[in-house]
Amino acid sequence: MAEFDGVVPTLVQALSKRGYSALTPVQKAVLAPELIDADLLVSAQTGSGKTVAFGMSLAPTLLDGSTHFKPTRSPLALCVAPTRELALQVKRELEWLYEIAGVVVASCVGGMDMRSERRVLERGAHIVVGTPGRLLDHIKRGSLVMSGLRAVVLDEADEMLDLGFREELEAILGVAPKNRRTLMFSATVPLPIVNLAKRYQRDAVRVSTTAEQKQHLDIEYRALSVAGNDQENAIVNVLRYFEAKNALVFCATRATVNHMVSRFNNRGFSVVALSGELSQNERTHALQALRDGRARVCIATDVAARGLDLPNLELVIHADIPKNHDILLHRSGRTGRAGRKGVSALIVPHSARKRTERLLQRANIVATWGRPPSVEDVLKRDQERIFEDPVLSDVITQDEKAFSQELLDRYDAQHIAAAFVRLYRAGQSAPEELIDPGVSSRSGRPDRPGRSGRPDRPGRSDRSDRSDRPDRTDKPDRPPRTRDVDFEGSVWFKLSVGRKDEAEPRWLLPVLCKAGQMTKKAVGAIKILQHESYVEIAPKNVDKFIAAIGPDNVVDKTITVTRMDGAPNVANESPRKKYQGKPRDNHREKPREYSRSKPAEKKWQKPRKEPQSSEHEKSAEQPSHAHRTDDKTVREPVGKKAYTSNFASKPGKKTTKKSAKKGAKKTGKLKAGNSPLKRKKTKRANNT
Repeated sequence: MAEFDGVVPTLVQALSKRGYSALTPVQKAVLAPELIDADLLVSAQTGSGKTVAFGMSLAPTLLDGSTHFKPTRSPLALCVAPTRELALQVKRELEWLYEIAGVVVASCVGGMDMRSERRVLERGAHIVVGTPGRLLDHIKRGSLVMSGLRAVVLDEADEMLDLGFREELEAILGVAPKNRRTLMFSATVPLPIVNLAKRYQRDAVRVSTTAEQKQHLDIEYRALSVAGNDQENAIVNVLRYFEAKNALVFCATRATVNHMVSRFNNRGFSVVALSGELSQNERTHALQALRDGRARVCIATDVAARGLDLPNLELVIHADIPKNHDILLHRSGRTGRAGRKGVSALIVPHSARKRTERLLQRANIVATWGRPPSVEDVLKRDQERIFEDPVLSDVITQDEKAFSQELLDRYDAQHIAAAFVRLYRAGQSAPEELIDPGVSSRSGRPDRPGRSGRPDRPGRSDRSDRSDRPDRTDKPDRPPRTRDVDFEGSVWFKLSVGRKDEAEPRWLLPVLCKAGQMTKKAVGAIKILQHESYVEIAPKNVDKFIAAIGPDNVVDKTITVTRMDGAPNVANESPRKKYQGKPRDNHREKPREYSRSKPAEKKWQKPRKEPQSSEHEKSAEQPSHAHRTDDKTVREPVGKKAYTSNFASKPGKKTTKKSAKKGAKKTGKLKAGNSPLKRKKTKRANNT
């Protein structure tokens, strides 16, 4: 039996039974004699055994000098985890660790039957593991009694704060006994975690291992540069190249998870999904399928896969670049656990190259840059796996020997070997032909020396003397520019958009490249006419372009693509009309006319309504105050403002405020106390 200093004897037996021969650095650090009753703030790399570490650290506090647990009515320890999967995983770890000590571990997580959890708590549990929301519900309902609590553990505390569980954590810690131990474990310790520790811990001791600031030695980091529209094909080739027992593909959104699950299922991969929209039963079945080998690839979001521990997980693929270095470390930490080796591959589009370099630098990670495996690389790796397969070296049984001889009698050895290869590849997805990412020489070649590493060019040491420079007018003609891609025998395609649809090469080119899964080097001339456009495609990309756009021959949902038999004839196309400039204003060419008897109306003067007249006024042919001359309304300037009213006035007489008031009283249309002059005085008095 191995010797573990500072570990309770019953836990030593469980560790030896589990196959432990030595402790990890973080497990040794928390077992220091001076930390037996202290509050701890522990940070260590993912996969370093933090769950077993806080389990061993809690043993002296929970057992209180004994080797076995005694029956209890209220829990002695409370472990809080951010996700349901991590909580159930912690429960399994504590069960085997305290199995000999006779522990009872209860789980309280969302998505499970709350009544069953309540019955387990009523029977008595020594350790309760759960998520913040469900634990707080049990506390409020009175089914979780906190009076006998001796220790509280916050596992992945930084993730719980990122998920918005601050209020729940503060409520749980607020009702816990003041004399409890509080242990916080996390892969990173940002400032919010430090503030939470200062508030709810008593003289917490910061525990960190020497390997925390170093790159995880059991994880191989690879950064793979791909074209922007070729990420999914690159993931297919990476999965085929490594053929890992279990692989985890991280996506940023649930929609991306659903899309990739559908895509990889069609390609023949055994895939399961893990996202927040799944029920607890679906999550449990997905993880169980990975553990028993029914599924090989899991496509998940960051939150759903936080803290997962799959024993055979050998490959982690970042389909979407992580937002920060903490997420990168947590994602990659799903592999390379407990001494096992793993690979973390980042799929990096050309546009995200600089951002990925900064991300790796902040995480103190040195990654190997390169290209995804090509078709030849995948097939070569398949051949190596065939030669390494132990089936070829196993002893042949009598039954196999008889049937093998029968095969040799019917077919020759080469046909039998070819059939074996075909059967081997039948259940595997074919690798994808990847597009050249077309990375520029400045950012796409990491091994390219900088300007300081260039050899000195002749004639550049002294640039002051330029008298021997040849005359620029005698410069020979520049040779014609050659294409990088051979367009001999190219094919033309007709597009259903033209100048009337505001078609331009600068937006047609990326649309064609994305839809046809090709680079801009495969696109030749682009001719845009009034109602349609024509595009030249390199001959080696024609078949791939036709297969990519599909049988509907539609690009960008609205553009119809038609293959042509030859080059388009654009000679009959009417040329664009030459721009003649802005037409001049005709009214400025004529001289303005002025008339003294007909003064022009001021632009700022508001047109006035004409007073309504009686029937005999309409019939009278007398000039009114406003009359029309030459189809224009001209108003005579008056010294006193006219007042418009709804009662009849005498023909030809101006209507003033005084006459309007007088006439209104006669007709009964003006009420007493509501005259225009009185309203004006009242308004002035209110303003003062």
